[in-house]
Amino acid sequence: MPGFELFGAEERKEVNDVLETGILMRYGFDGPRKGMWKAQELEKAITEVFDCQYAHLTSSGTAALTTAMSALNIGAGDEVIMPSFTFVASFEAVLSVGAVPVLVDVDETLTLSPAAVRAAITPKTKCVMPVHMCGSMADLDALKIICTEHNLILLEDACQSIGGTYKGKALGTIGHAGTFSFDFVKTITCGEGGVVMTNSEDVWTKCDGYTDHGHDHKGVDRGADLHPFIGYNFRISELHAAVGLAQIRKLDTFLSLQRKNNKALRAYLENIPELSFRRVPDEAGDSCSFLSWFLPTEALTKAVIAEMKEQGILAGNFYWYANNWHYISKWDHLKNAITLNRLSDVQQQALLKLKDSSFAASDAVMSRCISTAISLLWTEEQIKEKGEKMVAVIKKVLANATVNA
Repeated sequence: MPGFELFGAEERKEVNDVLETGILMRYGFDGPRKGMWKAQELEKAITEVFDCQYAHLTSSGTAALTTAMSALNIGAGDEVIMPSFTFVASFEAVLSVGAVPVLVDVDETLTLSPAAVRAAITPKTKCVMPVHMCGSMADLDALKIICTEHNLILLEDACQSIGGTYKGKALGTIGHAGTFSFDFVKTITCGEGGVVMTNSEDVWTKCDGYTDHGHDHKGVDRGADLHPFIGYNFRISELHAAVGLAQIRKLDTFLSLQRKNNKALRAYLENIPELSFRRVPDEAGDSCSFLSWFLPTEALTKAVIAEMKEQGILAGNFYWYANNWHYISKWDHLKNAITLNRLSDVQQQALLKLKDSSFAASDAVMSRCISTAISLLWTEEQIKEKGEKMVAVIKKVLANATVNA
């Protein structure tokens, strides 16, 4: 997710604006900052680009999720249904507010299986949190129906799908709230940062205070602010916001290049009949940051990974099933409830149950999946070389499998 690949003079200009004033904090210091409010500018740009009513920046995507959950009154003992394939930050945020992560299977969208969500609902369920992984989206129509039927919050973790859409609406703007991450390897980067997007003024107001120690930001200066509730320091800095401000102006270029290069690489893999591709609920809305494809069996998939590694072309191809950050099979710290601070009894019991939980449906999907990251910088010659080498590896493995059968 390569916003950092096209980092240049535009970002340096915005950062230098901040450095020239010397005011790195997003609040206060009205005089010395000389009218420079980069965080406010970026928040306004986010509402315009993604067509949402409100946006509030945070220090990270993880902080954005934590902030959104707090603003949505998700807390102690509440169950949050989320996918078994995500980034660790998703369950970290759930635990941070005292809630209980309920992990369920994904399907060939690589996101929440609506049937698995239905089966997991209990009287303690408060929220359904789809994670729009690898640039594409969950089946949001099905999830919205479930949430409406059971009066549940729909919170979108869209941190990996900036610029993706579903039926014309930006991912992250469809639920009660949604989040992006702007870390170094996201489609738009601030270096570090995140945002909560919502169409609820109440949710936005709570996010605004929660990320700044509970300040209501209604005083004539910070010292005159009141504190209607307890908050924390999840503020973004003006330096980080400045980087994001330059990046968001390039988003259309990023998406255009991603889609072009994704399509070009896919054309090579489509010539192999044994391969299939990720199911995308709205293909027009895929941001195309990854090309995700499936082999017929786990054994063949592992053989392709091994052969790619042997030939020195594995870089940029992700086998999530064996990835330490993204799939439940590798989250021993979660399943053993290993934390530095003591969890609530309810949280600890729920996590320990994961050790004996079956995710066979997810395993059947993820064990056969390889996701290829799409670079903005590839030339046509590089795509041709990459595509031909990948095809050669896959055909070699398939041929060997046939001979040895």
